[in-house]
Amino acid sequence: MARVTLKKIAEVAGVGSATVERVLNDRGGVRPALVERVIAAARQLDHPKRLPEAHRGVTRIEVLLPRPELSFIQRLSRSFERIAASLDSSIAVHRTFINEMDPISIAELISRPAMRRSALIVALPDHPAVCAALAAEHAKGLPIVQLVSPIGDIAGSYVGIDNCAAGRMAGLLMAGMQGRPGTVVGLCHSQIYAVHRDRMQGFSAAMAKSRASHLFFDHVAFTHDSDKEAAGIVSNLLRSIPDLVGVYSAGGDYGPLCEMLRRRSSHGDICLIGHELAPQSDAALRDGTMTAIIDQAPETQARRALDTALNKLRLMQTDVDSSPIRFITITVDNL
Repeated sequence: MARVTLKKIAEVAGVGSATVERVLNDRGGVRPALVERVIAAARQLDHPKRLPEAHRGVTRIEVLLPRPELSFIQRLSRSFERIAASLDSSIAVHRTFINEMDPISIAELISRPAMRRSALIVALPDHPAVCAALAAEHAKGLPIVQLVSPIGDIAGSYVGIDNCAAGRMAGLLMAGMQGRPGTVVGLCHSQIYAVHRDRMQGFSAAMAKSRASHLFFDHVAFTHDSDKEAAGIVSNLLRSIPDLVGVYSAGGDYGPLCEMLRRRSSHGDICLIGHELAPQSDAALRDGTMTAIIDQAPETQARRALDTALNKLRLMQTDVDSSPIRFITITVDNL
């Protein structure tokens, strides 16, 4: 086996040999970010010398996520937990849940974290204060990975599906799977997430281009990803729009909505298309309450987000795929 030299470690870490010598001999005077890169490179090359004790476990990746009660976020969070357990013990992954309706507090958390971190993975609402805080940390050299819903202008940092394409797929499914004429409505969180705006844009475009002239896409209602609010809105729409035949939900959970539809003797005449496979949506597909689900594979997103962060930290030398993650279209036929 070739001898691991200071020069080789310096090449992998992207620093000078003098910096490597200071870190490995624990002389101090080196920025924490560079210390982590040197230690990571030394570990990668199996440097035989015992690494400085003070720098063991220093690589901390923080993940900022909203709404832990949502089934999709639960799947995403559990995926990070499982993957983190398989990483080297020197890498710690911390999950922090944020109040999505308080962008100022989110920006504060980004700018003044409770712990020193080496990289940041985020799924955040699109707000000027949040975008500005992310941009400022990116300018300082903090590796940032965005998943689920991209915001701001940090090139090459997004990991997730093509949400416009997912919306278009929902539109094509609606046009092809609802043969009855009538009105279609959309449900989404609000205007704070780019992901929902993109999906609705794609859905609207697909409905307009389709040859389903028997369907009329009427309007979009905001549910704030509240399953109870979604059920109440659709219940009211069924009373005010007698010919309602289709509902596209860009996100959220479906328990109360599906229960409300099941109580209607003719619930099967509503074509309900939504996102994310969960126990509730699985059951709704099986009993015909839901027509189709578009799943964005959160497990794959978590894996690639961590791989991207590790690559940015030079802890992974192989290239990470940057193309959109493939979403999965699920009906009762392929459960």
